[in-house]
Amino acid sequence: MIDINLQNFEAELIVASQNQPVLLDIWAPWCGPCKTLGPVLEKLETAYAGRFTLAKLNSDEVPEIATQLSQMFGVRSIPFCVMFSGGQPVDGFVGALPEAQIREFLDKHVPAGEELEAEADLADAQDLMADGDLEAALTKLAHAVQTDPANDAARFDYVKALLELGLLNDARAAFAPVAAKAVDTLVPSPRLAALATWLSAFEAATGADPAALQGSIAANKRDFDARFTLAQLHLANQRFTEAMDELLEIIMRDKAWNGEAARKTYVAILELLTKPAPKHAAEAKSGTLELSGKAAVVPSDPLIDSYRRKLSMALF
Repeated sequence: MIDINLQNFEAELIVASQNQPVLLDIWAPWCGPCKTLGPVLEKLETAYAGRFTLAKLNSDEVPEIATQLSQMFGVRSIPFCVMFSGGQPVDGFVGALPEAQIREFLDKHVPAGEELEAEADLADAQDLMADGDLEAALTKLAHAVQTDPANDAARFDYVKALLELGLLNDARAAFAPVAAKAVDTLVPSPRLAALATWLSAFEAATGADPAALQGSIAANKRDFDARFTLAQLHLANQRFTEAMDELLEIIMRDKAWNGEAARKTYVAILELLTKPAPKHAAEAKSGTLELSGKAAVVPSDPLIDSYRRKLSMALF
């Protein structure tokens, strides 16, 4: 449990809620129901074992935040509890509710224990991958996917690691549960769609003769079928920039060729190469009242930036 004031509210409430939900209890010393609710919330914070953080705000001492939240939710009384998630106030309740009702409220917003365990494995795996220990990372990622099959970020890194290690059949098996989700949903995940593109490249590259493909391209620079197959061969062998170079040649000559297959594959490769955005900004300001989170920023990569510019110039 933490006490919120003007100096720490952004770090402890806004930024912290991007890592895990934070329940803010707005109370006052003179409020009888607040004294009833407080111990129940503290008990639940312990019972939920780190799945959410309890924060308390004395409305008499910090009226600026209490008033803004009350106006936002149209609330005029305390105790008033607000759930922060993803850097934003997302829900709330008023009054000293029974423990069972508070649990129902929490369960709408607080991740299950399996989700937290998978997130911890994913974070460990990403650290291991950054250190170059791909096999150790693979063990963590396999456990994350087994623990929380709905964690697409863990599955993406798991399938990607399997492909990087040349374990194609294992990668196909790991991707199978989300294969339809990658292409058939109304708004498919770009990262899952990128994996689908990479996996399809292995099939397209099977039996391909690079020398014959290059000979066909030398004889006819508009032999897009040969150039596209060569690009997929490069992709299957993790020669990502070479693949994009071939795709770019197609895009510059015929943007719409084969249903924009070259552009779509190029974008998929950029997605495969792009590191995930951090959950929150590294720094938090203090002393200002602005109830909104910082935008996550993807770390800049000169190579990726260069190929994004090349695509933009070819398209526009």
